[in-house]
Amino acid sequence: MLILGPLGFAAPWVLGALVALPVLWVILRAMPPAPKRIVFPGVSLLQGLTDKSPVARRTPWWLLLLRLLAVAALILAFAGPVWKPAPREDASGPLLIVMDAGWAAAPDWAARQARAEAALTDAAAAGRPAALFMADARPMAGAATFQSAASLTAALRAARPKAWPSGLPTDAPQVLADVPAGALSTLWLADGTDYPGRADWLAHLSEMGPVTVVPPLRALRTLSLQDGTEPALILRGTSTNAATVQAIGPDPQGIARPLADLTADAPQTSDGITTRRIAIDLPPELRNRITSFRIQGDSHAGAVVLADDRVQRHKVALVGDPSDQSEAQELLSQMHYLRQALAPTSDLVEGSLGDVLDAAPDVVILADQVQLAEIGELAEWVDQGGLLIRFGGPRMAGDDRLDQEPLLPVNLRQGGRDIGGALSWGDPRGIKPFDANGPFAGLAIPDDVTVRAQLMAQPAPDLADKTIAALTDDTPLITRDRLGQGQVVLVHVTANAEWSSLPLSELFVQMMQRLVATAGTSARDEQTDDRQQPFWTPVQVLDGFGNLTEADDLAPVSAADMLKGPGVDRPAGIYVAGERQQALNAGGPITVADWPGVTVLQPDATVGRDLMGMLLGLAAVLLAMDAFGSAWLGRGGRVAAVLLALALMPRPAAMAQDLDPDIIRAADEVALAYVVTGDDRIDTASDQGLRGLSAALRQRSSVEPGAPIGVDLDSDDLSLLTFIYWPVTADQSAPSPRAYMRLNAFMRSGGVIMFDTRDGDVTGVGGPDMTDTLQALAAPLDIPPLAPIPEDHVLTRTFYLLDDFPGRWRGNPVWVEAPPVGAAAAEGSPFRQLNDGVSPVIIGGNSWSEAWAIDDDGYPVFPVGSGWEGEEQREMSLRFGVNLITYVLTGNYKSDQVHVPALLDRLRTEEALSR
Repeated sequence: MLILGPLGFAAPWVLGALVALPVLWVILRAMPPAPKRIVFPGVSLLQGLTDKSPVARRTPWWLLLLRLLAVAALILAFAGPVWKPAPREDASGPLLIVMDAGWAAAPDWAARQARAEAALTDAAAAGRPAALFMADARPMAGAATFQSAASLTAALRAARPKAWPSGLPTDAPQVLADVPAGALSTLWLADGTDYPGRADWLAHLSEMGPVTVVPPLRALRTLSLQDGTEPALILRGTSTNAATVQAIGPDPQGIARPLADLTADAPQTSDGITTRRIAIDLPPELRNRITSFRIQGDSHAGAVVLADDRVQRHKVALVGDPSDQSEAQELLSQMHYLRQALAPTSDLVEGSLGDVLDAAPDVVILADQVQLAEIGELAEWVDQGGLLIRFGGPRMAGDDRLDQEPLLPVNLRQGGRDIGGALSWGDPRGIKPFDANGPFAGLAIPDDVTVRAQLMAQPAPDLADKTIAALTDDTPLITRDRLGQGQVVLVHVTANAEWSSLPLSELFVQMMQRLVATAGTSARDEQTDDRQQPFWTPVQVLDGFGNLTEADDLAPVSAADMLKGPGVDRPAGIYVAGERQQALNAGGPITVADWPGVTVLQPDATVGRDLMGMLLGLAAVLLAMDAFGSAWLGRGGRVAAVLLALALMPRPAAMAQDLDPDIIRAADEVALAYVVTGDDRIDTASDQGLRGLSAALRQRSSVEPGAPIGVDLDSDDLSLLTFIYWPVTADQSAPSPRAYMRLNAFMRSGGVIMFDTRDGDVTGVGGPDMTDTLQALAAPLDIPPLAPIPEDHVLTRTFYLLDDFPGRWRGNPVWVEAPPVGAAAAEGSPFRQLNDGVSPVIIGGNSWSEAWAIDDDGYPVFPVGSGWEGEEQREMSLRFGVNLITYVLTGNYKSDQVHVPALLDRLRTEEALSR
């Protein structure tokens, strides 16, 4: 290819024809031979006559210029001009595609796949061997295998970004040991971040051949949690633009949605990275409901921070002896040490037991308290899920009815035990190392922490199971038991330094914070095998796009690996070890990668625009102007006027030749569309189902759809469609990256996709669970937060008033875009004022197409239920279909206040008739 500035030519040898233009000019301008003068007397008879059709002696310059421009346009067109062509080396050697596959590559993953697929297509056309290497930090055994470029397309389409940083094997020469002969061309689709080994690979690849790097299309932003007494979020990005961080948690209905927007502090920029601190300044009730934080608009694991015990701030009630509250007794008071330990991480409430219970605390701490009047109310509070922590002391040890004291995890002996006193025989005892599966696992015990006195537990078969901390002589230091949904914990020493030096150490602070963090959970019935500790077991993990899924096949992770952050086989997510829970988050510090000595494409550079069609069209216009000008000169203005009239005559609009006629028909007839899955039975059911729904629409509404059409997501243009029914099958392959780009554009332009997993048969006679397949198919789509259809959603009233949405099956929730935070019903309105948009995605599993399906004679194809109840269910399914298509075509128009009086009148009438 010849490159001339921003213009490139695929066939530059054709440009040699431009040399003939001056010769053509001379030929066209050549004068005819000079005429001979012959005296002819009869010529005098012609004097005074006018020639009605004069002929020019030579071609006018403007007409000649039109012809030359037309010829030049044809020559340039056949030379294959491309405006701003993508760099393309005319190489015959092997091709290596390196794709960064960490979480930072997720934002424009579909575009990366499309770019790599185009490169593989070109390599396959040229017969070049290729290799696809995913930089996902996984170790690689042996050398990379180069094979036919066409055979790599399936693996490319199935690839997904990981929930850990990108990475490459350490030994690049070994991995590239079997490269075929010829100069190696490398296409590196980078995520913009630097990581270990990247520079070494770049240097080695540069020595083997040309390297082209494609940087990310968008700026990268990450979110991380800063530990401390006041945890905060840290927002980092490669651009200075501000971002909104949303706090996600369950609403009162249990649906996860944004609960609050957090504001960032002033930015600080260093080494190309802009950093902002975001304080988690929320009320405790709201803060404790948060499950994650997310950068609004970013879809990758690095934009999500999963909340764990470090984020939650519990309300702790302290109940002690009022006589110890004076400043003179401060260092002797148990309350003083409890305040110092818990104030940085908890919200403290102090007072009498009755007063603090009215404040609805998460934890109640009793410091040497017995025979309380409100013990019944306290027991009810614990039974409902509260955490009660009790400390021993002289009052409890001297109580003559200690064996009858309620709300204790173990039975106690009266009097306690004096280990290191003047009249005792033994020395103060130290603390035994904590169990690896207990709440204090991993805490270091200082050598100077000793216990001089303690409350003694009565021997019992289950005493060891209830002991979560013990002294070196195996006597209990802290015991715990379950009471209903809550827990009761007893610390067998005082909370001050009277019985032990524990409150004077940092260990006391850590132990108290660990105990408070268990609020809301119950003590475990079974202990984890110590041989498996210290290991962290994944419970829920993120994928590369930041979606939270269940961890099914992942092995436990060692504590040493957890300290390294997310990596291979330990994706970002929620991990548990015994009773402890920890979030492993992907976001954190990032370093911008540099690419010395290689070709780096601009992120906003176009792939190249072919100018052949434009130049051919210009040549056609110039030739038409030449014909018009020639007719004007040769036959006068009459013929030219006829040509002009023909050119301006109205004619049918030209249709794009690459559009399927069925797609054009669907736009003209508002035909419903379904995704062709390749399973003939499913595709036939989809076609019959949409035919049945179309017939119902024609009979019951003003919508008159045409015959439904099947669409191939990989090849068909979706821009003219409004509704796509997508049945999910178990062996359905994912569409191509280009198809996902078209689907996202389809949803952004107002289109609706209805996913039907067809697995809603609660009786067990239906198909298998399609959840995993649906997640894999929908992962690359820009799907907003979803929620089950609420009672006041517009889908319940667009045409029919509905409270259920059955198909062939019923009783399963149907998911749509969640309403915005704060949407509330206006006064006098039976429903909320929602936005005027339409949910781009509707997800369910009731197998609607089979309930709607009719044969050529109009009879139902599939049975629904039995008897009259089954036919009633089919009718309700058709009504839901009518509501659905009305909703797709009209939006939330019934949320307008103008319809409220009519709806209220209708509701009152129906209530009166029902009585």
